[in-house]
Amino acid sequence: MTGTGPGFGAGDATAGVIVIGAGPVGQTAALLLARWGLPVLVLDRSPARAATGSRSICQQRDVLDIWSAAGAGRIAEEGLAWTTARTYYRGRELFSWTFGGQGPLPPCVNISQSRTERILDEAIAAQPLIEVRWDHEVTGLTQDAEGVTVHCGERVLRAPYVLACAGAKAQPVRRALGVTFDGETFDDQFLICDIRADLPGWEHERRFHFDPEWNPGRQVLIHPCPGSTFRIDWQVPPDYTPTEDDISRKIRQIIGERDYDLLWRTTYRFHSRVASRMRAGRVLLAGDCAHLVAPFGARGLNSGVPDAENAAWKLAFVAHGWAPEELLETYHIERHAAALENLEVTGATMRFLAPRTEPERARRRAALERGVPEEIDSGRFAEPYWYVDSPLTTPDPRRPFAGRPAKGASPAPAPGVALPDIPLPGGGRLREFCRAGILVLLGDMCDSRLFVQVLGKVTTAPLAVREFAALDRSGALAETLGVERGEVWIVRPDAHVAAILSQAKPERVAAAVCRVLRLADGV
Repeated sequence: MTGTGPGFGAGDATAGVIVIGAGPVGQTAALLLARWGLPVLVLDRSPARAATGSRSICQQRDVLDIWSAAGAGRIAEEGLAWTTARTYYRGRELFSWTFGGQGPLPPCVNISQSRTERILDEAIAAQPLIEVRWDHEVTGLTQDAEGVTVHCGERVLRAPYVLACAGAKAQPVRRALGVTFDGETFDDQFLICDIRADLPGWEHERRFHFDPEWNPGRQVLIHPCPGSTFRIDWQVPPDYTPTEDDISRKIRQIIGERDYDLLWRTTYRFHSRVASRMRAGRVLLAGDCAHLVAPFGARGLNSGVPDAENAAWKLAFVAHGWAPEELLETYHIERHAAALENLEVTGATMRFLAPRTEPERARRRAALERGVPEEIDSGRFAEPYWYVDSPLTTPDPRRPFAGRPAKGASPAPAPGVALPDIPLPGGGRLREFCRAGILVLLGDMCDSRLFVQVLGKVTTAPLAVREFAALDRSGALAETLGVERGEVWIVRPDAHVAAILSQAKPERVAAAVCRVLRLADGV
């Protein structure tokens, strides 16, 4: 689908953004940039949208929240909210766990990437600030002090900024920017099949099999999806070549003699790679273009979409003149750190799933024999990255970050941590108040008029000053968050807490807001 949007012809000086790549990360970025009032041109090398297979299916709550803000809340509504994860070893169930922290949005839904893309396409088609051009393969990029020139063969386009979401195969883009993409590729292959079948009791469960008799020495992962469809993922040898008979045999070993339809199949190898830079001048890199990780734990698209949100609000604030260009460097600082975190987590998972040395294999066998959940790594599920070390965050010694929380848990609210998504008594969710600009939340004993007056003198950026009591007069919201009397909370446009200030005077709050925007008084 193509929206009717601005014309980014050769030499256009439109204050917009070119997004390279029309996958979910690029689509999300385009919608969020347009939400900030910027014209967007999306380029994709494919001739048209191709609906092929499930691909990325597990979408985490915080990503559903971003899509809701982008106008694609139907993804959460249509997705299948599975609740239980079961782990087996040689046919014996070792343990299970369920998602904790139920909230306004489900902890996770499964939905095919193809369907996600169609929903995002529909939102894009309704947005006049977005234009999509297919069959535009980017072959080169050049930059100057005013903007970026994008070459698509003989076609030349120009914009002040570019956001590259062109996927893992975007080597021409990375090469043009002088960005390396170092890492490794795992030897073992993985076979994916999407099937439709009636499997009672499996509809809301993820099942992970270590070393089943029908795939000895390797793993099988089974995920439910909407419409009685299931995604089955086998680890297979490096030289495996799928045949119809072998695929049928593998499926029958799992589901027995039930009827089924094979909807899609593919094989692939996992990669672990991170770009050396996620910002190169006026070009930002996001999603698989910037980082690749093994999918166990669903940290691919669930990291790419937060890339898009982080990039979108910072590009918008710079383009509108609300913040200096130095703010863009914090995109690299924050999201490169997030990519390295995901690489560390998924690397540990892959060392457990596909051990390469005899000591690693021995440790894996011993852990599986003992069956202790803390020793068995089938993938730590995706979670937001905590910007506790970001230059935009004002630390609070009263609320030190305790480090990575237990599996499935969320860290306590603190500077750098995403604000919990809490339902409000009058309807709606707390985070719905967070994405229109900088949000300043005031505890008891704070004079909101004085804060508005002082903050209006230091920034022209979108900013709202609200009292916790106005959002929830019962006091339950402040109690849930642990808000103290006279406390001020500053929340970024991506719903991360930037500062929690005790008995703060307006001038101190203004300094923390300036820090979020990289304005001189706050740097």
